[in-house]
Amino acid sequence: MIRYRKLGYVELNVSDLARSRAFYEEMVGLQLVDEGPGFVRFRCDSDPYSVVLHQAPAPGYKCAGLMLEDERQFDVLHERLRAAKVAFEELPPDACAHKWAKRITRMVEPYSGATLEFYVLAPDAPRPAFQPTHTKIQRIGHIVFTTPQSTESTRFFLDVLNFRASDAVGEFITFMRPFPSPYHHGLGVARGPRPLFHHLNLMVTEFDDIGRGLNRCNRMGAPIVFGPGRHVASGSAFLYYLDPDGITLEYSFGMEEFPEVNPRPPNVLPPKPESIDTWGAPQDPRFATIGEIERRVIETARA
Repeated sequence: MIRYRKLGYVELNVSDLARSRAFYEEMVGLQLVDEGPGFVRFRCDSDPYSVVLHQAPAPGYKCAGLMLEDERQFDVLHERLRAAKVAFEELPPDACAHKWAKRITRMVEPYSGATLEFYVLAPDAPRPAFQPTHTKIQRIGHIVFTTPQSTESTRFFLDVLNFRASDAVGEFITFMRPFPSPYHHGLGVARGPRPLFHHLNLMVTEFDDIGRGLNRCNRMGAPIVFGPGRHVASGSAFLYYLDPDGITLEYSFGMEEFPEVNPRPPNVLPPKPESIDTWGAPQDPRFATIGEIERRVIETARA
């Protein structure tokens, strides 16, 4: 079975790179790493980078990176993808070096169209400590997609990629973790009318970061679209707000952690608002409505 360390990075498309760079640094609190033609990279932990912004016509999702436990996992991953008849490719050395990776396999999830990259870091990859400015971000927490084929997508992550279900809210959304990551979810798959990037979550280390984030959003004009509130499934306190393109971002504090051995079985919560938020916060109509998934075609399975 495939073993992971974590969701390692997320790459987003934005319509105005200079504007978004300022927002993600000054409002969100990410630490600038570097920039190049059409992109800028940030970190929020000790990895080389955590979030990448790309200049693009349509704002939304470009790809995400799942860090494997070690290089041996590639053989298992490739075997499972071949058995599922899912095309994949190994990135050339120069592309890996650009991402400070020793090795990367790329594939497209069949039901949402989301590009995923599976990687291990290069031995000489820089690992400086994250230097917070105003928000003590701990890590990228999770990403969520919507797709009309949410049942099939969920089964793909569980059966092919060895994610584990933590909880679900009816048939609307399933929360999963890349095994054996302990955090309640690194990925959510929700039912929606079309494939869409729902939101990017950043886990913070203090409850006060939620309150300070709320006031900073109000001062800087970032629309708050849900919260503050508390999720039932993970136990996390949350605050959702929009970036300059309308992509939904989330700060969250606190999350249930699962042991690798003998974890509790997943719960299926009733499909009602109280299963999403115990505090009764209203949702702004703009919540999770912007986030085109960039389409990539990988034609043949090769490694």
